Amino acid sequence: MKQPHSTLRWPVLTALVLTAALGACSRHQDDDLTAGQRLDGAIADAKQTARETTADAKQAVSEAETSAARASSDMAITAKVNAALAVDDKLKATQINVDTRDGQVTLTGQAPDATSRERATTLASAVDGVKQVNNQLVVDRNG
Repeated sequence: MKQPHSTLRWPVLTALVLTAALGACSRHQDDDLTAGQRLDGAIADAKQTARETTADAKQAVSEAETSAARASSDMAITAKVNAALAVDDKLKATQINVDTRDGQVTLTGQAPDATSRERATTLASAVDGVKQVNNQLVVDRNG
């Protein structure tokens, strides 16, 4: 038995209207924006990213400057300690290695005797900028 066209038309039209209504509800917020508004949003995002990148770069430069200043200071401390050791009659700077990191001086090598070993610590400690001296000098048994 055939149904007339008019009775099938209403359920089909109702289904189409409901489908269209559900589709409209599921649209994203960006779908309501014009091309100009989308472009403005993209520009604003790019500017924010550029500001963040600039801030990160400034921080990196600042850290590099601090690190370079610290390294320069350590080099100056090493030079001053070497000079102080070189003028001491019993200590030979060529036999003593001086390493400085963050103001902490490490002495390695040989000292002619126990008194000279302690004198090396005293001389290194007297240099401006030295925070600590780690004396690892070995007393020369032949001296």
